[in-house]
Amino acid sequence: MNDSSTPQLSILDRLLPLFILVAMAIGIALSVWVPQTSELLNRVKVSDISLPIALGLLVMMYPPLAKVRFEKARKIVRDRRLMALSLLLNWVLGPLVMFALAWVFLPNEPELRTGLVIVGLARCIAMVLVWSDLSCADREATAVLVAINSVFQLLMFSVLGWFYLQVLPGWLGLDTTSAQFSFAAIARSVLIFLGIPLALGVVSRLIGEHYKGREWFENSFLPKVSPLAMIGLLYTIVVLFCLQGRQILQHPWSVASVAVPLLAYFVLMFGISLVAARASGMNYAQSASTAFTATGNNFELAIAVTIGTFGATSSQALAGTIGPMVEIPVLVALVYVMRAVGPRLFPGDPTLPPASSTAHASA
Repeated sequence: MNDSSTPQLSILDRLLPLFILVAMAIGIALSVWVPQTSELLNRVKVSDISLPIALGLLVMMYPPLAKVRFEKARKIVRDRRLMALSLLLNWVLGPLVMFALAWVFLPNEPELRTGLVIVGLARCIAMVLVWSDLSCADREATAVLVAINSVFQLLMFSVLGWFYLQVLPGWLGLDTTSAQFSFAAIARSVLIFLGIPLALGVVSRLIGEHYKGREWFENSFLPKVSPLAMIGLLYTIVVLFCLQGRQILQHPWSVASVAVPLLAYFVLMFGISLVAARASGMNYAQSASTAFTATGNNFELAIAVTIGTFGATSSQALAGTIGPMVEIPVLVALVYVMRAVGPRLFPGDPTLPPASSTAHASA
């Protein structure tokens, strides 16, 4: 029986998993059959930041951030329930769950395990904006949570890295790992991958509303730039897998070994976060924002840190590279899960996606 209350994704959104798989395949094919492409892309960087990846992320993140009504941010920041739960999920539970899974699944693979722990420390500040938009989450809440994660990333990444790689394993009688993380590298990642698109989103909204009005900006301008999010996402996937494709193909067992705990991590974090948000009394949109911001990881930072600390050909860097290979399709699947279970978990909630929605979810 057809349930008319279930929100429907547009044709483009329903085909997104296929587009992502094709983009991954194209990237890997380029790395194998046209190796000059990956060599050229790998040379185009500034201070260990890949400019091709940075370009894709900036294009991808601009539309969601341009849609945010920043005047609502102050009210969201004062929501202590939302702030406290998000900080708890992101900076206490998330790293702890990844640490536990890394030791359970990779007890005899110290290098892969270290890379996996670092992935767990890098909280998402980029692609979560796309997943949030597709699930019809609270855009303003997502933007605020991403901004707070960025601040905590600057303050806590190195501290938590020291704790989870040296202190906690020592307490438990496990092997420890020594690693030094560059504060400058973390700051660059936050500035480039969040600061620039955030500034562009704020400026374009201010200018557009000032000269043309809010109705024109939201009903004419935003629909025209919205497709850039999907274009930027697919382009970024192609570039990422072109850069790392050969390494992935040369280490299939390592890929499988890391993919299993990553899959478990994403499913566990999403389920726990969604249940916790619902139990705390949040609506559908806030719960979706909380769940996706707590589930996603900042793979750009994880890859940059593991390469900078252990080297581009290290197993730690390979674990960081496998992160987005698992995260992207799984998070897309969780968008479908969120929209499917939403009407059942939040019956009658006014923030649910329209049941008859055929417009592009990110429009």
